[in-house]
This record gives sequence, C-alpha cells and structure tokens, in this order.
Amino acid sequence: MTDMTTQQRMKIKRHEMPNQDQVVRRGNYTEVALGYSEETAKAEAERCLQCKDPKCISGCPVGVMIPQFIKALREGDMVKAVEWMKVKNNLPAICGRVCPQEVQCEGNCILGKKGEAVAIGRLERFVGDYELAHRTCPLVKAADTGKKIAVVGSGPAGLTCAVDLAREGHKVTLYESLHGPGGVLVYGIPEFRLPKAVVHGEISYAVDCLCIDLKTDHVIGRSFTLDELLAENDAVFLGTGAGLPSFMRIPGINLNGVMSANEFLTRVNLMKAYQFPDYDTPVRIGKKVAVIGAGNVAMDAVRCSKRLLSLQTGQGEAPGEAHIVYRRSKDEVPARKEEVHHAEEEGVIFNFLTNPVEIIGNEKGAVTGLKCIKMQLGEPDKSGRRQPVPVEGSEFVMEVDTVIMALGTNPNPIVFVDAEGLDRTKHGTAVADTETGRTKKKRVWAGGDVVTGAATVISAMGAGKRAAADMNAFLKGERTWE
Repeated sequence: MTDMTTQQRMKIKRHEMPNQDQVVRRGNYTEVALGYSEETAKAEAERCLQCKDPKCISGCPVGVMIPQFIKALREGDMVKAVEWMKVKNNLPAICGRVCPQEVQCEGNCILGKKGEAVAIGRLERFVGDYELAHRTCPLVKAADTGKKIAVVGSGPAGLTCAVDLAREGHKVTLYESLHGPGGVLVYGIPEFRLPKAVVHGEISYAVDCLCIDLKTDHVIGRSFTLDELLAENDAVFLGTGAGLPSFMRIPGINLNGVMSANEFLTRVNLMKAYQFPDYDTPVRIGKKVAVIGAGNVAMDAVRCSKRLLSLQTGQGEAPGEAHIVYRRSKDEVPARKEEVHHAEEEGVIFNFLTNPVEIIGNEKGAVTGLKCIKMQLGEPDKSGRRQPVPVEGSEFVMEVDTVIMALGTNPNPIVFVDAEGLDRTKHGTAVADTETGRTKKKRVWAGGDVVTGAATVISAMGAGKRAAADMNAFLKGERTWE
C-alpha cells in the first residue's frame, strides 16, 4: 500500500470512467461505459480511507466487504480482491454496472460527505471483470445434504438464492419461464448498459460449478403449481420479479403504437430487434417517440428508442426524436443521474412538468399525437416528492407516433394460481418477512420484486441472500417454522 496520509488521499480527485463517444454510440448497442484500466483502478483505490467504521458496507444491500477488496486491489493482489468481493457478492461484474451506488455504498462513503465518494461501483466492475476473464475464485459446493430446493425465477433474487444454497450442498433446481436465464438482467437492461455476455458468463459459471439444474421454458402456475413443487422439494423460493406493466387510464391507450416498456425492452434486448433483419423481430417506432415516466426503465426505453431511430434513418433523412414525458421536475427524477446524463448526451429530449391526458389517433387506429397538460409542483405527497398539480388552460398536443409506458410494474399473478396460503397485498405482491423471506405458506420463501414491487438489482440480490440463509438454517434443523 502506498504510504499516504488521510489528507493526501482526500485531495486525489475521483477518476472519471471513459465512455464511448456520445455521437457514435447513438447508432450502436455497444457498451457505453468502457471500464477502468488497471492503472486507473489502482489510482482510484488509493482514495479509499480504510475507515475503522466503514459506512459504505452498511449502505450495500448484500454487505460487500468494500474496504477489504479495495485494499487488496491497490496492493495489486487481484486474487485476494476477488476473494473479498465474493464473500458477499456472487455477481460483481453485473452489480458494478447497474447498481445505484450513488445512493447506496457511495452514498455512505465518508469522502463523499466533503467531496467526491470513492468510485466503489467502478472498482467493483473492474474486479468482477477480472474474475470473469481469469476465474481465480471458483465456487465450491459443500458435501451433499440430501435436501432438494426449487428456485423459481433466474433473475437477481433467484440467482443469488440458488448459488448460496447450492454452495451449502443442497440440490437446487432453477426454473425460468423464458428460453434463457437471467430474468430482468437479460430482457430489461439494454446491451449498452449490461452486455449479455457478462450476464451469461456469470450465470453459466455458477450453474456449472455448483451443478445447479437449470430448467428454462417452465412457467410456474402452468408447467407446475406451487403445491406440486412443494411435493417434490423440501423448500421453494419465489424470485419471479415484477413483469406485469402498468398503464395510464387515459383515452387512446389501445391505439396502435402504444406499448409498455416491458414489451419494448424485451423485443429489443432479448429478441434483438436492433439487429433486424438478422433477427426477425422488428419493432416499428416511427419517427417521434414519447416515453412516459422518468425511472431507470424509462431511461433504458428512451435510449433504446434513440438508437433504433438512428439505425432506421435512411441516407439524407433527418433523425427522429425520442422524448421523456414526466409530470414532475428534473429534481424529482428517480432514475440514476448517470443514466439521465447519458440520455442528455445522446440527444434525448426531456419534457418536464408535463402530464399526458389523451393519446390521439387517426382513422386507421394509429397514434398521431399525445395531448398533454403542463404541471406545477405543490405540496409533498406520501413519497416525499412535491405533488404535481395541473395548470389550468395549458393543454397542448405533441406530435408523436409511438408512446411507451414506463410507469412501474407488478408481479405476474400466474405464480399464485392454485397456491393456497400464499398471501398477496392489494398491489399483487407476495407477503413475506423482509428479514427471512418467509411467506405465510409453509416451506415457501420469496424475495425481490415479487415482494417489494419493482426495485434495484442489488436489493433483489440482498433479499435472495437473506432468504437463502434462513432456508439453509431451516433445512439443517437450526430454525423451526413458526
């Protein structure tokens, strides 16, 4: 470790992540953030103060040993850095790319209180990519316990739970409704933010090392009921996510050219519509796209739209427009600041304090415009954000031919079919204990978006990890079902 004082470390400026050129990337799906070099990663690691009471760890939903892996990194011991990382995090190359570190680990960094936080997420990605390339820390399976577990859903919650339980020696079967594993990591997050090779690399390695039985094209509630799974297994974990989209209840919602962000992103990301005609799954989005909402899903949808508009623009044609329509101001935007910044760089148009009231169509039933009303901010609502209030007489029409709804999602109710005793809230989410993941149905645990509603990848991983710990203790007879 370089012999530096705390004051010297605090004076080192945070190292920026190199990105693909903002103009060039509008026309491709290659990853935008290019990653740290080894030299830059070590230089950024030098900024860590190695606090005696590290607040960064408490800010991480899975409790990554942050000071330890950073210390090993700056000392040049990459094997040890990976080992420290994987004490808590099975998917560092993924988390380093998509976690909202600015409100979690980095948001609690002591350096960030007086200046710029250590770029923990970028260092996590560097370590995760190193492990993907070199495989220095193989996953080890304990002796067979004879216990069988069904994990439903191969997204971040299910994957984490499956890996943790398989490492304990239990026989794990992982069920996925789609034709490949990954869940929202594959269908929901664009290639330019999270390359599918990274996701597949992390998953295939874990499945192979730990002998997890992966079964795709299985829809629980149709292929098997929950009770049928319980009859064949000692325990079941539900990590089915929240894939049922929400729509505004306004006139014109059924017009051609209106879709959910889930459908749009699935077509683009999973079915590779951006590679048409090589992949026969086209998505027609016209010339002017309006994405309703301003969360991370909305940013993914609008940035994908911008790229599709560029790719389908003919020689000599003017590029189309991709809009964000959001009823609050920029200060209330829930998406990551980095994603908003990238969207702005790529030419996305932001329409703040604007709320749709009607989707307008022509005689053929196709979208031609979006009638909106201007808003102003009033008193805070239950979320703590100021409530948007319509401005009387401010209606206007935006000329658009595609409307994409990115207004949140709920769990698909199909998993609850013939699942007596599995309680749901009025929002359709499963009722489960937040610390253990236990549901009201014996031997069934649940975690991630199916319990919380749409949230972050790392929070879902945290739920999967907590549930796995409780399931393991229950299966070993260390805890009873109360």
